[in-house]
Amino acid sequence: MTGAPRILPELALSPSALDRSSWLRGDVTWVPRLLDDESTQVVLARGDLLEARTDGSALVRHTPAEVTVTTDDIVVYLGADERGRQHLGLVRGPLEDEHRRQAPGDGHVVGGSTRWAGLRDLGLTLDPLDVALAATLIGMSHWHRAHGYCSRCGLPTSVVSSGWVRRCSGAHESYPVTSPAVIMAVVDSRDRLLLARNASWPQGRLSVLAGFVEPGESLEGAVVREVREEVGLEVEAVEYSGNQPWPFPASLMLAFTARARAGELCFADDEIAEARWYSREELRGDIRAGAVLAGGMPISVAYHLIERWLGEPIAALQQGPSVSR
Repeated sequence: MTGAPRILPELALSPSALDRSSWLRGDVTWVPRLLDDESTQVVLARGDLLEARTDGSALVRHTPAEVTVTTDDIVVYLGADERGRQHLGLVRGPLEDEHRRQAPGDGHVVGGSTRWAGLRDLGLTLDPLDVALAATLIGMSHWHRAHGYCSRCGLPTSVVSSGWVRRCSGAHESYPVTSPAVIMAVVDSRDRLLLARNASWPQGRLSVLAGFVEPGESLEGAVVREVREEVGLEVEAVEYSGNQPWPFPASLMLAFTARARAGELCFADDEIAEARWYSREELRGDIRAGAVLAGGMPISVAYHLIERWLGEPIAALQQGPSVSR
């Protein structure tokens, strides 16, 4: 990866203009006070969808008077913007299938000037404040849906600490946890890029390698282990490239580059169906011919790792003239 900058440009979902003011969460009067304040901004999530403007430029804001909080709803204190306006997130149940009419991307029409849309659809069009609100609210929505019962004793849990803790009657508490995962662009001595296809993916879908960090493991150690486990290669010169929150449901993607030592590709388990080395010209040809890069939208860090190595915009190749297979 000669001449490439070491750190990726700021990635989608990473910018933040939100002051989380976490010290306020423990005040049991805080959320009720915000719900009584007409200056409070309320944004809505239903399952993995957010209420947004139809053009995707912003989340829809409500005043507390415009929303009715039911016993099934979960209110999460999100934080304050640079003007001091406070923001709440309201988590409701997923939309029923019959009410989900498909719109472009992973969005769903609500009607008029608003729609329900997924974070993958909105992540490139929202401003830094709304990106932070959206990523936090979707992550918290996933967490609340998965923690209705105590993992220690099995009793039902209730929401406390402004939506950031769940507690059972046995006084056991659960907190939102983010799982770190490494994602790496591996090159060989000829500066070819390694791309692989997960066994669950269709033919033609490719990406760089990735995997979760294990307990007691460093990030660099996870890079070495994951490459060894997935394709049987040893790597060196592991260098950090950037990070990105990825609340699908609760990951933090940590990007690296690495150089592979000489060796043959081999698959020790069933996770990887195929892998190969690509020169830049070979990858350009495959992209023009319709190869799909996993996480193939600019919202993903995988896309940017590949694009940085390639040295030109992937979108331009995808829009260019097709070549015969």
